[in-house]
Amino acid sequence: MNWSWLLVAEVLYVILVILVCMRVIYDTRSATKTLAYLLLIIFLPVIGMFTYFSFGINYRRRKLYSKKLQMNETMERSLNNRIQTTSLEAYDQGKVSVANNDRLFHYLLKEGSPLTGGNQVALLLNGEEKFPRVLEQLRAARHHIHIEYYIYENDETGNAIADLLIEKVQQGVEVRFIYDDFGSHSIRRKMVKRLRQAGAKAFPFHKIIFIAFANRLNYRNHRKIIIIDGHTAFVGGINISNKYWNKPEFNNKLYWRDTHLMIRGPGVYYLQYLFLADWNFCAGDRLSINEQFFPSPHTLYQPGNVLVQTAASGPDSDQPTILYAMLRAISLAKKELLITTPYFIPGESIMEALIVAAYSGIRIRILVPGISDSLLVNTAANSYYATLLEAGVEIYRYKKGFVHAKTLVSDRNLAMVGTANMDHRSFDLNFEVNALVYDTSIAGQLAQAFETDLQEAERIDAEKWLNRPLYIQLFEKTCRLLSPLL
Repeated sequence: MNWSWLLVAEVLYVILVILVCMRVIYDTRSATKTLAYLLLIIFLPVIGMFTYFSFGINYRRRKLYSKKLQMNETMERSLNNRIQTTSLEAYDQGKVSVANNDRLFHYLLKEGSPLTGGNQVALLLNGEEKFPRVLEQLRAARHHIHIEYYIYENDETGNAIADLLIEKVQQGVEVRFIYDDFGSHSIRRKMVKRLRQAGAKAFPFHKIIFIAFANRLNYRNHRKIIIIDGHTAFVGGINISNKYWNKPEFNNKLYWRDTHLMIRGPGVYYLQYLFLADWNFCAGDRLSINEQFFPSPHTLYQPGNVLVQTAASGPDSDQPTILYAMLRAISLAKKELLITTPYFIPGESIMEALIVAAYSGIRIRILVPGISDSLLVNTAANSYYATLLEAGVEIYRYKKGFVHAKTLVSDRNLAMVGTANMDHRSFDLNFEVNALVYDTSIAGQLAQAFETDLQEAERIDAEKWLNRPLYIQLFEKTCRLLSPLL
């Protein structure tokens, strides 16, 4: 009798595995991701099925974001109608600045992101440069402060900003705060409660509860945006945490290297639109495009001369806009590409673009961590290097600490700084945002920062790398099979 029940259980188990495999094949769009899930489910069924149902299933994706997509389209039309003339003027005035990247500009314009001129842009390296500027601008806020962050820690840095937000609320400034419920788990109770009690409005982008765990944990809001009064914004890779601020008193175990931008001018408008769209989605509000959130820049400060455009993507996007923007930037480069990324799981399209560019004579240098916070991701990343090295790409590993910056410089006339890593998660699953700056001065500053970082890095020797023991290469390529899931 026991044997018969055991046989029934085994048959049901096999049927379950087959049904899950069929679901993976039907539901997963990417062939490489489908193969990765199938291998995991076949060889490690329990772990594979748990991983798929926790992180891979997409059946609620359209349902989750259908209403948000409709609201986004309405707001985007309103924004473009409001600043269409400004965008065309920016293009006419800055034709020389965008000439080398004209097709990139037109692609993003087609995706709804206007080109904006008259901006002031400051490059901020590490928390030491970012946080004092953030506190300074927050103190100057008069109408509203909008904050949207993946990681906001309940530490000295996080509390210093929270205290200032409460102070500004008491002065009559509107404060709206979106946090990722996974990345900012340490503030979900005390700090959020304290902000709400003071009068600030704070909401998780997706509240993670058990029923919604599988889908909402998968689609993380990885954006890092601060907007003050509609005319000043911060965007980049630096989260709000002590570890991004290399102060001796914080006793950080690891030096943290990261990059952020401060933008003042019409370049803030699209970031404001992204925030309002995300806010209406998670708060159930109906904030709209108006003069309070999109003030005329010339009445507030002396305009600058920098051209700025924004690339944003997420599960609610029709296209992987940031991925396509990177591909276009790589293909348009004529002399040089400087790339910094903490997680290098590029996928076939980026790999092919880099290889073609390298064989076409473009000098490509890529800076990745020598010290990583993820052993599995770092091991999988290693498997991509050999092909790039053979094509002539120079790869450097940062040794001073952990490099978390997400930047790209093309021909020292285009700078891209943002939140998106060069990996599957950023391109396909996370809500991300990158700022594109068409300016030789900013691109030159970012290139100089890259050169400085290389002084703390070690170049990978192609010959030695290609002749490493086969068992190491085999292990790395095995981890690479799981790279679509990382």
